[in-house]
Amino acid sequence: MVGGSGDMTLAIELAALKELAQPDAVFNDARQWAEYVGVISEKPTYVVTNFCRKHRIRQDFFSGPRGREESLGNVKEQFDTERHVFVGTSDEDEALAETAGWEYLTVEGAAEAADWELGDPEAPDAVDEEEQRDDWP
Repeated sequence: MVGGSGDMTLAIELAALKELAQPDAVFNDARQWAEYVGVISEKPTYVVTNFCRKHRIRQDFFSGPRGREESLGNVKEQFDTERHVFVGTSDEDEALAETAGWEYLTVEGAAEAADWELGDPEAPDAVDEEEQRDDWP
């Protein structure tokens, strides 16, 4: 995707993740070329956790109760990779990345580069539950 370096930490803003049709597939794909992948958000931890659980996303890190700038700083210190890339949706996200010393990509730019589909997130659980219910007595 972004320069092809496997020595990368990728942080995706929750708002950007919500603009991707298959957020679980995005994480699975990103793991092929990024060492660490996680979610950054100013939303409460339970909001991020619920979204990730619903979409079966296993994150290497998340922002937790801290602010986004502090979270990016902590992630950069904890995960010592060649590159740190932040995917966001706004000018504010871009300014945040610059302040924190991260590279910045818009969700549209990242989607184009990585061949990710934009759109409302599909819930993978819905199909599985329906299939399982067919077997119920």
